[in-house]
Amino acid sequence: MMMSIKIDYELCSGCGTQDEPPCIKYCPGDLIAVDSAKEKPYIRSERDCWDCMVCVKACPFNALETRLPYQLASYKASLKPQVYQGRIVWQLKDARGKEEVFELKTSG
Repeated sequence: MMMSIKIDYELCSGCGTQDEPPCIKYCPGDLIAVDSAKEKPYIRSERDCWDCMVCVKACPFNALETRLPYQLASYKASLKPQVYQGRIVWQLKDARGKEEVFELKTSG
């Protein structure tokens, strides 16, 4: 089963004002890089992504989401967290487009 991230290039700004975009800075596997021609990030090797979601949570533009493997949820399913002070809101979309929202309170 391959899990990876999906980048929404409509939402992604490339974090051009920062030396290193948060998605790159915090990826523990060093799997994300910037395409110098497009000035946008890309994942170097989807098969090496272990789906820790650090990059997804770190993105200030909410432009990344977890691509759930077909074996779990079909091609149109997604899981996307939005990080706020003291909580994380998870949006789950199944293969039929049905959405569910879950909220987790955090200590920070």
